[in-house]
Amino acid sequence: MPSRYRVVAVVVAIGAVLSVAGYSAVVRPWDATPDCPPAANHPEWSVARRWDEALLDAVRRALPNPAVHARNLFHLSTAMWDAWATYDRTADGYFVKEKHNSPDVSAARNESISYAAYRILSSRYIKAVNGSDSLSEFADVMDSLCYPLEVTTTAGDSPAAIGNRIAKAITETALKDGSNQANGYAATDYAPVNPPLVVAESGTTMTDPNRWQPLQLAHMVSQNGIPIENGVQQAIAPHWGHVTSFALPPASGEGVPIDLGPPPMLGTATDQAYKDAAVDIIRYSSALDPSSGERIDISPGAFGRNDLGTNDGKGHPVNPVTGEPYPAEVVKTGDFARALTEFWADGPKSETPPGHWNVIANSVSDELDPDLRLGGAGPRLDRLQWDVKLYLALNGAVHDAAIAAWGLKGHYDSVRPISMIRYLGGLGQSSDPTGSAYNGEGLPLVPGLVELVTAETTAPGGRHASLAGHEGELAIRGWQGNPADPKTETSGVGWILAVDWIPYQVPTFVTPSFPGYTSGHSTFSRAAAEVLTGLTGSEYFPGGSSSWTTSAGALKVEAGPTEDVTLEWATYYDAADQAGISRLFGGIHIPADDFNGRVLGAQCGKEAWALAEKYYDGSATP
Repeated sequence: MPSRYRVVAVVVAIGAVLSVAGYSAVVRPWDATPDCPPAANHPEWSVARRWDEALLDAVRRALPNPAVHARNLFHLSTAMWDAWATYDRTADGYFVKEKHNSPDVSAARNESISYAAYRILSSRYIKAVNGSDSLSEFADVMDSLCYPLEVTTTAGDSPAAIGNRIAKAITETALKDGSNQANGYAATDYAPVNPPLVVAESGTTMTDPNRWQPLQLAHMVSQNGIPIENGVQQAIAPHWGHVTSFALPPASGEGVPIDLGPPPMLGTATDQAYKDAAVDIIRYSSALDPSSGERIDISPGAFGRNDLGTNDGKGHPVNPVTGEPYPAEVVKTGDFARALTEFWADGPKSETPPGHWNVIANSVSDELDPDLRLGGAGPRLDRLQWDVKLYLALNGAVHDAAIAAWGLKGHYDSVRPISMIRYLGGLGQSSDPTGSAYNGEGLPLVPGLVELVTAETTAPGGRHASLAGHEGELAIRGWQGNPADPKTETSGVGWILAVDWIPYQVPTFVTPSFPGYTSGHSTFSRAAAEVLTGLTGSEYFPGGSSSWTTSAGALKVEAGPTEDVTLEWATYYDAADQAGISRLFGGIHIPADDFNGRVLGAQCGKEAWALAEKYYDGSATP
């Protein structure tokens, strides 16, 4: 960063936050416009892309909070859209609807967008974990574009003033949007009904087995490596259904904009579905075995093309772009399951699912450039226009997905698989009323998957020999937990006590800190897929496919995969579905969380895209 800027960067950023209502911070007047070249890093990026990338970096540094990050992405996107639209005769602004002229519209847009983005992001990340690094990067972006940081005025028609005015409007409005930003996004009226589940101990005690249970870990670390002092999880954003949305219908009094009904619940008409869901997750866990000889074709020719809310797809007959069949990709099932789980966990670089779909969207845009046509038809758009339209729709959709999914999470407060399986397993088996360890609310027996430990099965050479001393208890065949050295060792799949089961995650994380139903991954991903389909005019990725390769030995939870695994998707919907499926293999969600999340996300995405189009053509405002 040029030294003259760096001296005032942090001071100006802090001043902007302290005077966020009016941006009236007083700093030393700038004595001259410095000589600096245009941005040398990625000169092909539009200013909108540059700010989106800066925000993604900030997300990677901060504590993972998908709902908050989706909101920040949305507010950045609306700020950039409003700054672009103010110089367009047709388009409607979202927060600010001013119209201005400029002898150099392109330059005015770049400047206005940058001031709006800088003010919004600086105010949002000044108190975030690693916030100083993010503030420094935001200042670097301004420097690279030759915009002085200390221009804080909101008065007049200069591009900088317009950008600052847009940021002010968004900041003031956002403080009243139901997120409780002023108090760190805390939910003031939520308390878990269940005592913490101590992961290091066997079993669990639950007041209500249908409700969320926080975990207690001896050493808790976020998914992107940030230590968390309190070893007991605190629920994240159970109030989020009350947050002001982009395109959703108004929320009910319970904070549920879209109610798909409850998840399966023990002791109700869906009692059996609840037990079956626990068995489903045990079955997924049993597939995480790299030593198994089972192999599977994971190419788009065999995998994908599901109906909405199902896993009924049989793949795509041909690549519609090339007209040729998709080449087979046959890998070990255990390698596929583990690579899938880790890739989609929160994005390759911990940008959380909303950020991950920004990464995907940016990649799609790069592949399509310069043939950028809205809906795949009509005139070509320049990259800035394409990017601001992309971000408005995409981040409007993922913001709404957070509100819709967390609305259901907060309302139904549903249980996670680790609590379900340990609780049911501790009760006993529910299949044989005349057999040992019977309890009508226990786990169903499934030969080869859920079994009763007996003296016969624990005899030397028996399948439960390692569980000797636990006769009369329930054993499940699943992933055996975290190895001592995850770089060189695997735990594999074997018989363990049901009360000891854990999901395939790093031991310092285990399960997200919020209720299960519905899956945020599924909702975010399907919403984003709908927008990308609308924006590009095709459900297929450019060229008919997209892929990511996990190299042999690159996994983090345990050693593996044993060979390279290339995840490949024909369509945005296929990728979204795999994101949802990954949470089943990972032991984070049950199928109802995933399938209903996909349905929820489809509605969020379609409505966001339809509304975004109205902002594009000026019909959003009556």
